[in-house]
Amino acid sequence: MKKVLVVDIGGTNVKAMFSREERRKFSSGPGLTPRQLHGMLRGKLDDWKYDVVSVGFPAPVRNGRILTDPKNLGKGWTRFNLEKAFGKPVRVINDAAMQALGSYRGGRMLFIGLGTGFGSALVWNGIVLSLELSELPYLAEGTIEDRVGKTGLKQIGRKIWEEDVERILTQLQRAFVVDYIVLGGGNAKLLEQLPPGVELGHNRNAYLGGQRVWQNHARTRRPKWTIL
Repeated sequence: MKKVLVVDIGGTNVKAMFSREERRKFSSGPGLTPRQLHGMLRGKLDDWKYDVVSVGFPAPVRNGRILTDPKNLGKGWTRFNLEKAFGKPVRVINDAAMQALGSYRGGRMLFIGLGTGFGSALVWNGIVLSLELSELPYLAEGTIEDRVGKTGLKQIGRKIWEEDVERILTQLQRAFVVDYIVLGGGNAKLLEQLPPGVELGHNRNAYLGGQRVWQNHARTRRPKWTIL
């Protein structure tokens, strides 16, 4: 079985994981470029012997290609050769989709990531669909991400933020007719109460998601997951 290195790139931190227990965290930030990421990780993971790499990325990804530069990082991601940088085969997936894949336990599940931004993905019947619900308009102006992302939390305060998150989760649960919603991201733990049908996930589920990405590429078995 291949040894998988999972790299979860976020707007605040980059997490490298070799198992659910073994992980290392590095600060990122709005100016982080792919070359800076390469320099940040160079030599820091040499004691981990891995065969392939899964990268969770906070922007739209299709067929393993980054389509646009993210809002919360620097530029140059769409043109950067991650396989050359790591020197290993690399599979790229949207970061929320990777968390969703690792959190899934059956039925129709919506994953929401409450972090620097507002990540989202739907999993059902072997299909992982990356979403951009963060772009939906919310209230009189702005988007869902503007309201309940990291910046919105600072602007409106925790109490109003919690009320808005609960309202959004309830509406999304109805709109997608899901069996349950899993919450991830660094700010999910700020919620004191969760609406019915909503549960707290764990960021380390990203490692299992990164492993599952490579299940689709084993020649001896039929692909288990369709990642869209």
